[in-house]
Amino acid sequence: MTFRATILTLYPEMFPGPLGHALAGKGLAAGLWALETAQIRDFALDRHRSVDDTPAGGGPGMVMRADVLARAIDAVSPPEDARPRLLMTPRGRPLTQARVAALAAGPGAVILCGRFEGVDERIIAARNLEEVCVGDVVLSGGESAALLLLDACVRLIPGIMGKSESGTDESFSDGLLEYPQYTRPQLFEGAGIPEVLTSGDHARIRAWRRAQAEAATLERRPDLLPGRKGEDDAPMNESA
Repeated sequence: MTFRATILTLYPEMFPGPLGHALAGKGLAAGLWALETAQIRDFALDRHRSVDDTPAGGGPGMVMRADVLARAIDAVSPPEDARPRLLMTPRGRPLTQARVAALAAGPGAVILCGRFEGVDERIIAARNLEEVCVGDVVLSGGESAALLLLDACVRLIPGIMGKSESGTDESFSDGLLEYPQYTRPQLFEGAGIPEVLTSGDHARIRAWRRAQAEAATLERRPDLLPGRKGEDDAPMNESA
């Protein structure tokens, strides 16, 4: 089974973007994963290729039309398509490493990139869209968020990273931020490598790394620790 991503967007030229380079790009060229885009305007209902309209009830900006989006989604994701349908939006649930791992282990995803003031609420229920956000920020559109999500997923696909262990010993893999890393030179501008890391005592090294990970998580992301919450519990997010 090849992980296959289909992106619904007004800017297909933004893909694969950075995912066409480095390990992800090599994996794409080797067929370890697949990426396709669909131009939402191709599914417009008028000769002007309109995809949006003014918000019901008034207000600034424009809203992407449910009927146009339904045609686009149905064209790339028929009923038998087992891939989840994702909507990149600041209103979604925060993206987590656990969700990324689950997506990476599946058949792929259909990803709708919102623009303007967002999408008509009715399309979310009508096409069972999973709303996903990537941080407490608002972007110009969902494309950047989709690239981030795919980057996180693709690197976990078998064969992409050099060692399978690379994806298991890092931030969020066990609920903690990653411990600090060091390499040569032994001395950099007066600062040395912690002695424990050059001791050759693997038990001490594991204990030190665990302690450092716990300390960093307590200081920077206490919300990740059981029984604790950060000062800001708002959902993470990203594009309109």
